[in-house]
Amino acid sequence: MTPSGRSDARAFAADRLLKGERMALAVALAAALSVGVQPAAADPLPSGQMVELIESILEAQPNGDIWLRLRYLAPAIAPGPGAVGFDTAADDMLALCRRDGLAMLQESSAAIALIVVSLADRRLAFGTSDPDAVQYFEAFRPENDDCIWEEF
Repeated sequence: MTPSGRSDARAFAADRLLKGERMALAVALAAALSVGVQPAAADPLPSGQMVELIESILEAQPNGDIWLRLRYLAPAIAPGPGAVGFDTAADDMLALCRRDGLAMLQESSAAIALIVVSLADRRLAFGTSDPDAVQYFEAFRPENDDCIWEEF
């Protein structure tokens, strides 16, 4: 038995099911994106900065919730003169949730509980860190066709 009281076979099966659900979610998101839900990358954000969508990920959480992660390249948040700071970028992340996240939510069959928007000054693989990189994150609960800020 595992520490949770499940047999090894059940734990293995549960793990395989979760991995299968992740694959199904990834396929569902890819299908949603392929039907024309593409962000308007040329539209400037409230700060005036331009960003590029790096990737969107549907991620199953251990509690069964599904998060939509939107990852953007945002060179203007890099340190230096005229850099877009977090307070300003927070308005941009809300705008991205409303513009891109809600559009993707409408096209997805998944019940998305949270939309996480991240900005990075350089391309990083999902889940990796770089001490020299600037990254900002905000989380929003989709509700009544809007993005409600959630403490993350």
